[in-house]
Amino acid sequence: MRKRAKRGLRAPSASGAGMLRDAGRARAGRYSVGAGHPVPPPGKSLTRACGAGMEGSVRPQGERLQLLLRRCREAKACAYCPYSRFPVGAALLTAGGEIFSGCNVENACYSLGVCAERTAIQKAISEGHTRFRAMAIASDMGTEFIVPCGACRQVMREFGKDWDVYLTKPDGTYIVKKLDELLPLSFGPEDLKKA
Repeated sequence: MRKRAKRGLRAPSASGAGMLRDAGRARAGRYSVGAGHPVPPPGKSLTRACGAGMEGSVRPQGERLQLLLRRCREAKACAYCPYSRFPVGAALLTAGGEIFSGCNVENACYSLGVCAERTAIQKAISEGHTRFRAMAIASDMGTEFIVPCGACRQVMREFGKDWDVYLTKPDGTYIVKKLDELLPLSFGPEDLKKA
């Protein structure tokens, strides 16, 4: 079951940007809700400037960020969720600047369903990408920011802990958390070498 990111949040300001009491770690903002710019096909670079320059960038900004947020909303529209009726979309930004999107896919045998975040990661891995910079997640939760489930957090952790996760609301507001904040004291591949 999805948990809701609520702690430390105040109502959105007049500009529509959600604000945090403890702004030291997480960031808040707003994305465009309208139709916006044309979207490149899945798995293609989001802008010319995003390629190799992404390596030194802390987080996506401007058009790159807007595209990442838009792609997660578009992926949500493809969700197959006849049982929960809870569509979720995710968009994953690779270190090389490509975006892979995913949606949740449910199954009559409930345990065989897969979350949007893991779908996006599996698509990227199947295309040879293993280094990621950011993920954006969208749902229809209304007044709450969507957050990844524990299983998705652990799968994300497999590929590092210093990447950004954009948690959105349908009204266009979002907050940004580092994966390390969403899964503190985590277990990863480097821990297997300690034994």
